[in-house]
Amino acid sequence: MPTALITGGTTGIGRATAELLHSRGYQVVLTGQNPDSVERAGRELPDDVLVVRSDARDLAGTDALVATVTERFGSLDVLFLNAGIFRPAPVADVTEESFDEQVDINFKGQYFTLQKALPLMNDGGSIVLTVGIGSRRGSPGATMGAATRGALLAMMPSLALELAPRRIRVNTVSPGATETPLFDKLGIPQSGRDAMRSRIPFERFGTSHEVAEVVAFLASDAAAYVTGQDVTVAGGYGLGA
Repeated sequence: MPTALITGGTTGIGRATAELLHSRGYQVVLTGQNPDSVERAGRELPDDVLVVRSDARDLAGTDALVATVTERFGSLDVLFLNAGIFRPAPVADVTEESFDEQVDINFKGQYFTLQKALPLMNDGGSIVLTVGIGSRRGSPGATMGAATRGALLAMMPSLALELAPRRIRVNTVSPGATETPLFDKLGIPQSGRDAMRSRIPFERFGTSHEVAEVVAFLASDAAAYVTGQDVTVAGGYGLGA
């Protein structure tokens, strides 16, 4: 039975992916930092889904997470690095504290989770990283989100080449505007949502399940010849001149 580790898996895209992979026969481990969402996921998901509270900024905690996965499952077939935060602000308003927080969670934390989990990865496995279209298509106030998520996109081709001898595939997924708890927390007014929706050819926001389906494809043998690619899931956003 294949095993998947999903960071940032208690809500939104991560949780939808956990539910989908579990329904397809995977053993699933997921992490979250918020105690309420961790408790809720542990209560609502099937009993054999392992939910671990883990903060990406805490590298000792990541060591403990990897030790737990090793003891419980022994190895990994899929690593979905999805944990992240978004703190939109104009450049002039970005504080050093906010800068460090976003770097630590969105890039450093994911990088070292990857490093520490890599010895558990079976040859022929799959690594997927969440990036987002903001790293390639600008939005005012999104410099830090774009930079820290974009760092994952920048390193992905090199990582794919490095792991190719082991046939471990490395890809990224870049969701556009997606209905998730994080999206709701941004407090975008209805007028702003309408403006965003008008720029999407499909004239609607995406769902967590739609992104999860793409992650599940990249994790599966159906994508056995796909590596070093970024898959945009955004309803055609940005196609117009």
